[in-house]
Amino acid sequence: MNIWNILYDRAEQVQRNRAISPFVDAGGVASALITKNGNIYVGVCIDTACSLGMCAERNAISTMITHGEHEIDKILAIMPDGSMGYPCGACREMMMQLDRNSGEIEILIDLERKTTIKLKDLMPDWWGKYRF
Repeated sequence: MNIWNILYDRAEQVQRNRAISPFVDAGGVASALITKNGNIYVGVCIDTACSLGMCAERNAISTMITHGEHEIDKILAIMPDGSMGYPCGACREMMMQLDRNSGEIEILIDLERKTTIKLKDLMPDWWGKYRF
């Protein structure tokens, strides 16, 4: 099975839109990533009434960091309709700051065609590229 299908399946397993409380919803968007070491981490979006929530990608990244890793190889996000979503600006920025080679992270944008884009193509003039 193709790695993108494996990541999609892993994200789909945790994607379940649910109300946590009157102020918090979670799971409408799900993400999965694979690290340079070959480990897979997943996360779901957490939407809060006070805007202190977290995107699915950053949730997966947080889990990865909690487990002692910081180098992402590939990442995807499944939108509520099952399509692929691009990471938001905050997620792009967080990924860029993880490692000097983060621009090489592959992001899936079309599952059927296995179309990807590299993070550096979404952040061509990233402000921190000279600091590494």
